[in-house]
Amino acid sequence: MKKSGFLRLVFVLLTQLLWAQQIPEGKVVTTYITAKTLNNKAGEHPKRRISVYLPPDYDKSSKKYPVIYYLHGFFWSDSLLVNSDKINHIIDRAINSKKIKPVIVVMPDESTVFKGSFYANSKSSGNWSDFTSLELVDFIDKNYRTIANKDSRGISGHSMGGNGALRNAFLHPEVFSSVYALSPGILDVRYFALTEIDSYKNLKNIKEVKDLSKPENARTNIIFAIARAYNGNEDKPPFFADLPFSFEGDELKINASVAEELKKNSTSELVFTQYENIKKLKAIKFDWGRNDELRHIPPSCMNLSKNLEMLKIKHEAEEYIGTHGSEVSKENGRIENQMLPFFNNHLKFEE
Repeated sequence: MKKSGFLRLVFVLLTQLLWAQQIPEGKVVTTYITAKTLNNKAGEHPKRRISVYLPPDYDKSSKKYPVIYYLHGFFWSDSLLVNSDKINHIIDRAINSKKIKPVIVVMPDESTVFKGSFYANSKSSGNWSDFTSLELVDFIDKNYRTIANKDSRGISGHSMGGNGALRNAFLHPEVFSSVYALSPGILDVRYFALTEIDSYKNLKNIKEVKDLSKPENARTNIIFAIARAYNGNEDKPPFFADLPFSFEGDELKINASVAEELKKNSTSELVFTQYENIKKLKAIKFDWGRNDELRHIPPSCMNLSKNLEMLKIKHEAEEYIGTHGSEVSKENGRIENQMLPFFNNHLKFEE
C-alpha cells in the first residue's frame, strides 16, 4: 500500500474511533419567568432567567423525567454554571457512564443587586424561597415533561446554593424528597458575621449601592446581601436592611435584636424549627472540603451534622481533602461522582 493510502486509512479509522467515543449531548434551553413571589420595593427585577438542561433523549421520546433543581453560588449565576463550570457536560458524562439515568436539571438565576439572594424569603427584596420551591417548580412542571411528584424531585447546589438547597428542602418536604448540598456556605449567619466582624468597619465607606461593586468592597457586599436576605427592612433605603454590627471609630456597637434575628433566620436553626418537616425527607447529604478557604464552612457543616445526629435525623455528611471548589465541577469531581449518583439512587424515575 502506498504511504498516502495508508495515511488515509489511518485517518478514517481514527475519525470513526473518535466518533464512536463521542458522548451524546443534552441541550440547555433558556427561558424566563416574571415571578409574582419576587415583587419587591428594593429594586430586584422579578423577571428571572432559567437555564434548563434536557437529557439527550428528551426530543426523541415522550417519556417524563425526574428533576434536580441546582442552585448557584454567590457572585455566580445559571449562565456561569453552563459557560464556566460546563455543568451540562458533567451531566452528559454521568448519563453516558450510567452514573445517573436521564434527568432534567433546572438552574434558576437568583443573583441579585447584591450578588446573591441566599434563596430565602426577605422582608424587603422578595420571597426567594417561595420562588425556588413553589412558583418555579410549578412553572417547570407545566412547561416540561417532568414527573410532577416530590419523589422525583431533588434539590442541590454549591456554596450559597448548597445553603439554599438545604433551606428549601427543610422547608418544603412536600416538594422535594432529597437534597445534596456541596460546600454549603453561611449556614449559621450570625457565626459568619462574627468571623467577618472587621468588615463592618468598612461600612462608613458605603454610601450608595454602587459602592458595593468596587473590588475592595467585595466582602462588605456579602454583609449587605446577608442583611437584605435575613434582616430585610422596606423602610430603610437605599440598602433596605438592618445590620447587626457597626463601629464608632474602633468601638464595636451591637444591635442585639438584629443579631438575634440573624441567628433565628439561619438555615442551621431550621433543624429545630422544622424538625417534623425534615424527618419527612427521604435522603439528606452534604459535603465540604477540609481546606475550604471560607473558614466558617467546615465547623458550620460539622455542627449541622452533629445537631442532626443528636436529633436522630438520618443523613450523610462527608469531609474530603479539597478547597471550596477544587473538587466540585472538575471531571470525575463531586458533582459527577457523588451528587448525581446520589440522586440516581434516591429519585423515582419512570418505569
